[in-house]
Amino acid sequence: MSPAVRPAARELLGFATVGAFAYAADLGLFVWLRGPAGFGPLTAKALSFLAGCSVAYAGNALGTYRHRTGPRMRQYAVFLAVNLAGALVQLLCVAVSHYGFGLTSQRADTVSGAGVGMALATVLRFWGTRTWAFRGEGRVGSWTG
Repeated sequence: MSPAVRPAARELLGFATVGAFAYAADLGLFVWLRGPAGFGPLTAKALSFLAGCSVAYAGNALGTYRHRTGPRMRQYAVFLAVNLAGALVQLLCVAVSHYGFGLTSQRADTVSGAGVGMALATVLRFWGTRTWAFRGEGRVGSWTG
């Protein structure tokens, strides 16, 4: 592996690992809030989304991007905005598939939102996280740091 690829690979692996933990926190809290806690679906999803974003931010700030310092509140606000943009991408994929293409089955909604939408949103989140939330010493999008 070339020296230039190693930091990129570590960053991608760290981002993916943190993302898996954030996804588990989001899903676990959503299931609990919708079930035993008795919350409605939108309230449960909003709260679980915020919890998942917080887990992802903490993991990235303390792990993946720990070498990129900056104002933590600014980082969190930008990180949250990037994640909201990712969520909108997923919703847009479902809307286009369901209402635009007429693919209205539960399977089609799942594939468009959790498959295609998640893949596109993950690319956006990775780019936005490294480029805007964790800039690192004024260098936007640098693999070094």
